[in-house]
Amino acid sequence: MDGSIYEKMNIQWFPGHMTKAQRMIGENIGMVDAVCEILDARIPNASRNPDIDSLVGDKPRLIILNRCDLADETVTKRWKKSFEAKGMSVIECDAKSGKGVNAFVPAVKKLLADKIAANEAKGLVGKPLRIMILGIPNVGKSTFINKVAGRKAAAAGDKPGVTRGKQWISIDRSLDLLDTPGILWPKFDNQQVGELLAVTNAIKSDVIDKETLAANFMIRLREMYPQSLEARYKFTPDRELNGFELLEQCAKKRGFLISKGEYDIERMANTLLGEYHEGKLGRLTLELPDE
Repeated sequence: MDGSIYEKMNIQWFPGHMTKAQRMIGENIGMVDAVCEILDARIPNASRNPDIDSLVGDKPRLIILNRCDLADETVTKRWKKSFEAKGMSVIECDAKSGKGVNAFVPAVKKLLADKIAANEAKGLVGKPLRIMILGIPNVGKSTFINKVAGRKAAAAGDKPGVTRGKQWISIDRSLDLLDTPGILWPKFDNQQVGELLAVTNAIKSDVIDKETLAANFMIRLREMYPQSLEARYKFTPDRELNGFELLEQCAKKRGFLISKGEYDIERMANTLLGEYHEGKLGRLTLELPDE
């Protein structure tokens, strides 16, 4: 996507507890059999911490594409193939409703079939498998764990950074999960990654300029889902307009008037982001896999 049409934003967010979380992952990776990484199916690349590959090394990997109910179904299938091509197991789910969560335990046992067989050969029948659960803040990690466990085993919330320390959670006699704090990276080298995290609420909204965020989001929607804009806001997004001008067009359609001839861009920005979060723009995936 052409970065030149986007307004520049400065997005950096790295609370101190995240440094501690990265260190904790490094210290505990040796005691687990596999790593389960929970991603937001709407932004599978932006919701991956690029440090995780180096932190977990060659441990078997399971990718959970969470919030698949909010993502474009056809694009989710493409992401699944992309991760599988890299040797990772993948399941799609919606942790909030529980859809697809039942596939987790069988997927873990399939992923670690060799480990289970090796344990049995040593007479270690029934030795629990240990899985580290990773994910950036607010990706639905705690909700997922609670659904898998069938009880409230992990603190869940709609604000980033609810999980602060590690905790072991026993699923049954054959499976233990190590929950970890959500971690981001020290800085966003790619502005669009930061924006996608902001649009999907992985970053606290008080650290960003919502009007610029919404203007750039408008351009992304024009590039990827113009039909959603047309259906929701009853206008055809002009390819010659910048993001702020597109917001103004929407404000005009909605009748968001400040004074005669001046439209309320701020209100439209909040409306656009709010209606996206509420699913009123449809099922959208905001980035595509490299294929």
